[in-house]
Amino acid sequence: MNNKMMWQPSADRVADARMTDFLQHVNSKFGLALSDYHELHSWSVAQSADFWRYLWDYLEVIGEPGSMTVKDPEQMPGASWFPQAQLNFAENLLRYKDSRDALVFRGEDGSRQAISYNELHRQVAAVAHQLRQQGVGKGDRVAAMMPNCIETIVAMLATTSLGAIWSSCSPDFGVQGVLDRFGQIEPKVFLSVDGYFYNGKCLDISSKTEAIRAQLTSVEVFVLVKFADVEQASQHDNLWWHDWVDRSAPTAPLQFTPTAFNDPLYIMFSSGTTGVPKCIVHGAGGTLLQHLKEHALHTNLSSDDVFFYFTTCGWMMWNWLVSGLAQGATLVLFDGSPFAPAPEILWDIAEQEKISVFGTSAKYLSALEKAECKPGQSHDLSALRTILTTGSVLAPESFDYVYRDIKADLCLSSISGGTDIVSCFALGCPTLPVYRGELQCRGLGLDVQVFNDKGQPVQGEKGELVCRNSFPCMPIGFWNDDDGQRYFNAYFARFDNIWAHGDYAELTEHDGVIIYGRSDAVLNPGGVRIGTAEIYRQVEKVDAVLESIAVGQQWQDDERVVLFVRLRDGVTLDAELEQEIRRTIRANATPRHVPAVIAQVQDIPRTISGKIVELAVRQVIHGEEVKNTDALANPEALTEFANRSELNA
Repeated sequence: MNNKMMWQPSADRVADARMTDFLQHVNSKFGLALSDYHELHSWSVAQSADFWRYLWDYLEVIGEPGSMTVKDPEQMPGASWFPQAQLNFAENLLRYKDSRDALVFRGEDGSRQAISYNELHRQVAAVAHQLRQQGVGKGDRVAAMMPNCIETIVAMLATTSLGAIWSSCSPDFGVQGVLDRFGQIEPKVFLSVDGYFYNGKCLDISSKTEAIRAQLTSVEVFVLVKFADVEQASQHDNLWWHDWVDRSAPTAPLQFTPTAFNDPLYIMFSSGTTGVPKCIVHGAGGTLLQHLKEHALHTNLSSDDVFFYFTTCGWMMWNWLVSGLAQGATLVLFDGSPFAPAPEILWDIAEQEKISVFGTSAKYLSALEKAECKPGQSHDLSALRTILTTGSVLAPESFDYVYRDIKADLCLSSISGGTDIVSCFALGCPTLPVYRGELQCRGLGLDVQVFNDKGQPVQGEKGELVCRNSFPCMPIGFWNDDDGQRYFNAYFARFDNIWAHGDYAELTEHDGVIIYGRSDAVLNPGGVRIGTAEIYRQVEKVDAVLESIAVGQQWQDDERVVLFVRLRDGVTLDAELEQEIRRTIRANATPRHVPAVIAQVQDIPRTISGKIVELAVRQVIHGEEVKNTDALANPEALTEFANRSELNA
């Protein structure tokens, strides 16, 4: 593959990058002569223990690292990083205390709220005091069903300052979806809002919170945040957030409970579309060190930046965004629809807040292009220097759109990892060029490779994305998985002592990465493996198509490709449009990629975090039960896929 170079950093940008400074410090510290990122990455993998230990010092982690960097480094699972270390996650995120804005909240209704780093400290101290008064301590769980707002971040920092464990989801989850998650981890404290805003509507969730409260029997303390200011029909006396923050003003400074490097910090959840969600437990030290690395080095984030990521509190990108506080950046939070009241709302905010690092999903950029938005022409984006995308594969055509219609001089970093590691395996680098359709590089310290079916590393070929070495941000394990078997089966059962991530990918000649989709969604017509993203990027070139979903259907002792399309309002799938879709796919991919069946649907099912669910659709068209529809944002969309006459012809 020889993808076009879309952007190259100037000599000044390379010289000023924190990645360049780190490389120079490594050369000085270890007597090396590394000349570029790729050599630095090779060293970080070959000398993994030296890399992670020096990274601790270079990034000025607050805490004691201990004398041992890693125990049993060759064991996966089983390696233990910094086994003697002591630190506190919240203390590292709250290292700045001044009058600069720490958090800016913007609602879809145009509302704005900002607090300084000084005020953030005060509010965290107040809430931590209240939690301590309620008996919350090390190892206790605090769960939240909250919007992406200032109060959510304050509550997380207060929780983790005590050494307690944080877990969150967004308020659009259904009752059963919340219970399936938080019921497993038995939180002591539960936070919720009275309501939230989406797509121009105010949604009262008081009845939902009452139902959850009645069934989440482990909860001893229920705290309600007045976010939407709706009328409450609560049957209980609530502890109100504003009373916590306003009434309690402890004179003692904020105290931080020391934790071990591998003490639990976050409990996060798999999508849960094939059963009850897995509870993935992440450690304090590994999460911190990985996020510091990714923000400071791979994103070049600093205290001069205004950092935004469009996310909810049920997606790992919220956790990733919040760690930007450790760099002293101003975080911009948004909750609501990114297309309400108009498609330009996020770019209005980007201009007004002077956002320099803008994070979003690949699907958002695709939808923005379909809406014919050209932010580079309509908005002042002079502050913008980086766009980050994840959530799904960023099509090469979206690279074209960004550089044509948003801004020509910026680093477009498609990043990929997941909830499994609460971070990235492949991501950006401010000192490297951007090639069309590629993720720029593999993350420092991670021996990321692509394996063929024989378990051999390959380059320029498609295969399984794996990591061959242990790393600090591997999960501690799964909650209530006492023998570790579910954890082992999830990542280590396919290749011996190798992390298999479940992505279908390719390493390019530039040492970049291309992701073709999830391995379990790979199509296999006639024995040829096809990543679904290879089809989506072609289908979405067709102007009439808003989005699509492709699955494999068992057919006559083989598998055939079935494509479902959601079309623009007023457009109906006819023979002419079908032919246009097929021609586009055949001309730009291969005949194998051309679907045997194309059908129109009104909606495409997706998870709460916005990812389309190929496996659930595949189950439906084969008459199988989808076990956990509460994991979906729009479960009603699945009904369109059942008993389709097109699938029997």
